[in-house]
Amino acid sequence: MSFDTVEHNRRRQNFEGVSSVWLFGYGSLIYKVDFPYLEKRPATITGWERRFWQGSHDHRGTPESPGRVVTLIESPRASCMGMAYRVPPDVFEHLDVREKNGYLRFATPMTFADGTVEEGLVYIATTDNAAFLGPAPAADIALQIARSAGPSGPNRDYLLNLAAALRALGDQDPHVFEIEKHLG
Repeated sequence: MSFDTVEHNRRRQNFEGVSSVWLFGYGSLIYKVDFPYLEKRPATITGWERRFWQGSHDHRGTPESPGRVVTLIESPRASCMGMAYRVPPDVFEHLDVREKNGYLRFATPMTFADGTVEEGLVYIATTDNAAFLGPAPAADIALQIARSAGPSGPNRDYLLNLAAALRALGDQDPHVFEIEKHLG
């Protein structure tokens, strides 16, 4: 049911001799910052869309009743706004565990408001992980979110906190806001 990616992620990038790394957050990493960082800046990545298509068996749901959390889906003409954090590499010891339910670290270019571009890491739950739920009508996703809760709290809090954080960033994410509207 879950796909524990901790050890796989720890083998993906070598941080030897690196003092800081950019990390791009597009979901709970925008509003639940439980890790130290050196700098944070709003950023955008291109070619990706945020979608509530990943199951959460460990944070916002249970194995019997998984919640839904966001992942990124490739979409050539899309862009996804989020928050970039410059972090010391040891932060990934914590984040790899936090994002263990199917998320893998990938490198991506991030564009800041001033037009500068930096390479950063992003956690993406790909379609081939065991916790991937895939698309569903917005009303069905909202109903699943309304009914789910896990060790990190009600799934609805995740959705509402994300929607509020996106509004604070000035992002107009139609997928997130449509599900929020159906949540009632």
